[in-house]
Amino acid sequence: LFRKLPQTSGFFQKIAEFLGVAGDSRPCAAEHFRMQPDLAWGYFGGIFSGYANGAIPPMPLKELEAKNAKPKDRAYKLADSEGLFLLVQPNGSKLWRMKYRFGGKEKLLSFGAYPDLGISAAREKRCAAKQLLAQGKDPMANKADMMPEGAATFLSVAQRWHENRESSLDAAHSQRVWSRLERDVFPALGSKMMHEITPPDVLEMIRKIEARGALDISRRAKQGVGQIFQFAIACGLVSSDPTTHLRGALKPRPRVKHMSRLPLTELPQFLLKLKKYEEEGDRRSAITRDAVTFALLTWVRTKEIRFAVRSEFEDLDGKAPVWRIPAERMKMGREHFVPLSKQAATIARRMIIASTGEFLFPGVAPKKPLSENTMIYALYRLGYHSRQTVHGFRGLASTWANEQLVEFGKPAMWIRRYHEDWVEMQLAHSEDNEVRGAYNAAEYLVPRRRMMQDWADFLADQEKMGLSQTRKKAA
Repeated sequence: LFRKLPQTSGFFQKIAEFLGVAGDSRPCAAEHFRMQPDLAWGYFGGIFSGYANGAIPPMPLKELEAKNAKPKDRAYKLADSEGLFLLVQPNGSKLWRMKYRFGGKEKLLSFGAYPDLGISAAREKRCAAKQLLAQGKDPMANKADMMPEGAATFLSVAQRWHENRESSLDAAHSQRVWSRLERDVFPALGSKMMHEITPPDVLEMIRKIEARGALDISRRAKQGVGQIFQFAIACGLVSSDPTTHLRGALKPRPRVKHMSRLPLTELPQFLLKLKKYEEEGDRRSAITRDAVTFALLTWVRTKEIRFAVRSEFEDLDGKAPVWRIPAERMKMGREHFVPLSKQAATIARRMIIASTGEFLFPGVAPKKPLSENTMIYALYRLGYHSRQTVHGFRGLASTWANEQLVEFGKPAMWIRRYHEDWVEMQLAHSEDNEVRGAYNAAEYLVPRRRMMQDWADFLADQEKMGLSQTRKKAA
């Protein structure tokens, strides 16, 4: 058939265009058709009589074929050319692989996943690998030399991500985030190309952290990796985030044993008992009573109360009194601002006037802080052993704040009176989400001040309710 057709290069050029090889970048691709007409028949009928003599190999993989490839019961390959192929896994993932020989051994090189790494990019990496082989280098041992223009390692992108946000973060928090990445993440992922990192790669890194029992750290590591990938997506470096596929894969946290606390319904009688609390000496009774009340009003931890000094309190006679707790005394190692209600500011002023030392709540010796067990023993004496702890005040207050709802709009709907971020900020809790956890110490200070005043007024109302209940019983 072909011998009867005109033997012109234009004719065979049209055949090449029809067959999809006119754009073949290899030299003399269309010319092969003119010189060897039987090859054209081979494309139609599957017979490549001239293949062994340097003729055109089977057509390379097309974008549509790669996109539409469906998973099967077993993994299978879609060949491209020159050793490059797409491995389609039963779970639906599509991975670029290149088969080559080096040092007399057959090896398999991984380039990344499709579609994060497109066909043209995979071919560029194949060409780079071929160049390394021509130089006598093993591509597997020299992956960094195959980096296509615009690609980047996880470490380099993490550095750009960190520099981009560092100025907006508290310095101590920023350092903690980076140190955690250096310790746990970079050894596993730092040298990998962004587009090559898969969900199993991230999970393997997380499993090592979980193996030492650091379940909170493992979650922070996952979130950090996810934030870096989101930054990379915005920069056009990758198109997906592997951490989004890890939902449900991390080990669950053990159930937290909460500190003992009373139900809110018992608060009126508790406040009456606290107001009448006495121990050895009127002065010691007053200090202990005020310390416990101050803890209840401010939601802080026992250690933060015990070591409070007068220089940490600002504007006690003004409209915006605040207690500035230094980072070194906080559990999370960052400065904490506590807006003070009128009632809390009154206690602070009274203690500063009465104290001869630096500590707001002095111990038996004026220059010593309140002892570690003073406040908890006071609760024991009041009859609340195993029922209420000083730390449990935080849970009590949090329960109250999270249950406050207000009616809004028409038709009416109920919304939270106090945003959860205000509550968590007031408790100085560590955030699971590093973005929400990276805050300035003074953030939400105005709404938190209103919330703390509402809490103090609620306690005052509860104390009045307890007094009324007592009078009714007496009557």
